[in-house]
Amino acid sequence: MSRAVALRLGAFAGALALAFGAAYAIGSAVDPIAAADTPAAPAHGEEMGGMEQTSGHGAGHDAPGQLPGLAVSDAGYTFAPATTFYQSGAKTQLRFTIQGPDGKPVTQYTKTHEKDLHLIVVRRDLSGFHHVHPTMDASGTWSIPFTFTAGGTWRLYADFQPAGLDRGLTLGTDVNVSGLYIPVPLSEPASIYSFDGYDVTLSGTPVAGKESELTFRVSRGGKPVTDLQPYLGAFGHLVSLRSGDLAYLHSHPAQHAEPGMKGGPEITFGTTFPTAATYSLFLDFQHAGAVHTAEFTVKVGPNGTTIVPPTPVPTATTTTTAPGHEETPHGH
Repeated sequence: MSRAVALRLGAFAGALALAFGAAYAIGSAVDPIAAADTPAAPAHGEEMGGMEQTSGHGAGHDAPGQLPGLAVSDAGYTFAPATTFYQSGAKTQLRFTIQGPDGKPVTQYTKTHEKDLHLIVVRRDLSGFHHVHPTMDASGTWSIPFTFTAGGTWRLYADFQPAGLDRGLTLGTDVNVSGLYIPVPLSEPASIYSFDGYDVTLSGTPVAGKESELTFRVSRGGKPVTDLQPYLGAFGHLVSLRSGDLAYLHSHPAQHAEPGMKGGPEITFGTTFPTAATYSLFLDFQHAGAVHTAEFTVKVGPNGTTIVPPTPVPTATTTTTAPGHEETPHGH
C-alpha cells in the first residue's frame, strides 16, 4: 500500500468515526511557531543548500551553518502564518506573510524558477507532500485554497528570495490539524516508484557530505518517456527532507529547460546530503500537460550505498495517486 493511499484511508476512517459521533484530536509535541535550534555548522562544503549548480532556488541559498527549513526566522525575515490551527477535510485558505527586518510584510521578491515563492506542505511523518504556489496581494499576504487531508502536525516551508538579498531563504513552521491521526510509516527504500501508469527508477550512490549524482528515469507503459515538458524552468524538481527534523533541500538538474524543449527519459541531479540519515525524496516532473510526483525513501551513509534499479523495469498496471495530490489541486 502506498503512503498516499494510507493517508487517504486514515482520513476516511476519521470521517466514519466522526459520523458515529466520536471526537478525535491530535496533540502536537512541537511548538507550532518556535524556531528550531540551529545545529552545529557542518564541515566546509556540507551546507544543505550550498549546491546551486543544482540546489536551492538561488546561489548561496541559506546561510552557511544553518540547514534550510529548520528555522522560522533567518536574516531578519520571519515566516508568519495567519493561523496555526486547521480542521482536516475542510477546504480553507492557507494565509501567511513573510515579515521583513522592519517588521512589515515583504512585497518585493526576486523570482526563482519562475516564481516569487514556493510553498511546500507535508505532514511531519513525511506523508501528504504538496508543492504549491500561492498568490500575494498588495499588502504582502500570501494565500492559496488548501485542504489538509488528515489530522496531525504539518510542516510548511516557504522557499523564496527577498528583493535586495543576495541569497535565497527557506523558512519553516508547523501548523496543527485536528482530526483522526494515523501515523504513516516511511516506505522501505526502493529503486522504483510506480503510479498512474508511470514507472520512475532511481540510480546513484548517495553519500553524506559530498556531492552525489542521482538519476531518475521515467517510463510509461513500459516505454521511455522522451517528451518531458519544461516545468518552472527545469525538467524536474527534487525536494529532499531529512527524517527526524525535516531539514530541507531543493535541487534542480543542471540543464535549464526552455519552452518547447523536450526532455527525458533521464533527469540527473547533483545533490549534497549534509549528514548520514534517512531522507524522503519527492520528484516533480511534467508530462502530457500534468505535473506528477514520484516519492522515494533513501538511506544515506558516510561511505555511500549504490542504488540499482530493477532490470527489466516492470510496467505499472495499477493507478495510484501521487503523494499529496489526492485531495487538493497541485497548484504548480
